[in-house]
Amino acid sequence: MGGGGTWQNRTMDRIGVVDTMFARYDMGNEALDELRSCPGHGERFEVLRRTVPGFKDLGVECKRMIELDGCRIVIALGMPGKAAIDQVCAHEASQGIMLAQLLTNTHVLEVFVHENEEEDPERLAAVCVDRARKHARNAYWMLYEPDELVQRAGRGVRQGYSDAGPLVAGR
Repeated sequence: MGGGGTWQNRTMDRIGVVDTMFARYDMGNEALDELRSCPGHGERFEVLRRTVPGFKDLGVECKRMIELDGCRIVIALGMPGKAAIDQVCAHEASQGIMLAQLLTNTHVLEVFVHENEEEDPERLAAVCVDRARKHARNAYWMLYEPDELVQRAGRGVRQGYSDAGPLVAGR
């Protein structure tokens, strides 16, 4: 759907998921599965998925999903490689995602798993699963249950790894 503004006549909200072919793990599928388990899927909201070649393509696809497909929030998933150039490109991709947010006044949750976060492929895959699923749930909460986020404020909550926990000020 897109281009003609027909999405504006829909009664169901849309959450967008955009991922890349460059990633070494299918984080998009994890995000979709998590969103489909949320209350109201299929009644209150539907999920759209798009896949782009690499993470520098994420920004424009997020913007398209917001403007042409009527997504109220988008989850952008990518996996920068280990090389220094990959880290530079990840920064550029992040800038594009931020610009898409500002131009559309719509949240895009950037979910990057850097390949150099873990040497062990199984542990890296576990980070991908955890981060994609937790951010998908965050997107849901942002739209429908914002108090769930408020309850976690200042708690050192992490996506991809164990929570860091809160700091306690000495008195």
